[in-house]
Amino acid sequence: MREIIFDTETTGFDPKSGDRMVEIGCIEMVNRVLTGRTYHAYFNPERLMPAEAEAVHGLSDAFLADKPLFSACAQDFLDFIQDSPMVAHNAAFDFNFINAELALCGLPAVSRDRMVDTVALAKVRHPGAKLSLDALCTRYGIDRSHRTKHGALLDSELLAQVYVELRGGRQIGLELAAELTEIVTEIKVLNTKNRIFRQPRPHAASEAELVAHAAFLESVDTPLWGS
Repeated sequence: MREIIFDTETTGFDPKSGDRMVEIGCIEMVNRVLTGRTYHAYFNPERLMPAEAEAVHGLSDAFLADKPLFSACAQDFLDFIQDSPMVAHNAAFDFNFINAELALCGLPAVSRDRMVDTVALAKVRHPGAKLSLDALCTRYGIDRSHRTKHGALLDSELLAQVYVELRGGRQIGLELAAELTEIVTEIKVLNTKNRIFRQPRPHAASEAELVAHAAFLESVDTPLWGS
């Protein structure tokens, strides 16, 4: 199964108030294993970066000034994600910004039916615990020492590890093995149902065969079994 783990960085909290997406990072996973394929881009938001937002991700007006508009990269982004499920931490936030940017380009929204929210998964698995990405990394022993500020691709890499743990961690191999066992069992059952019944063949030698065998043994000179 192909899944996209992703994260965004923005100018603020609400695209309806004019906030824009300035970075997106996507990582491809197949059967919960990283394939090495990624999509990463920065965008010029066509507005000034609030100091509060810059303090979070470090993306300044000067850095973003020569970056492309989202509209110039929209098709590349859509080609990468295809129709795969989209996994994010507090996914509704990221979906709001992606779909707002797509709307500005006159493109259809990404369906929320594809949305997988790791915050929701963590609430079920660890009720009452802290659910931030940092807290989950600490819980699962995931090294984030190289993370000094938020970054879409870096956070996606950390989230991919968290997501695997939330889905069962190392047990994923056992789950796949169980699925394979079920498939093999089904095949065996089908083969049994389709098997043609045949009468069992006799295995004992006939009287004539026994006489012929005794005669053969008598004809052998100095047999080993007679010494």
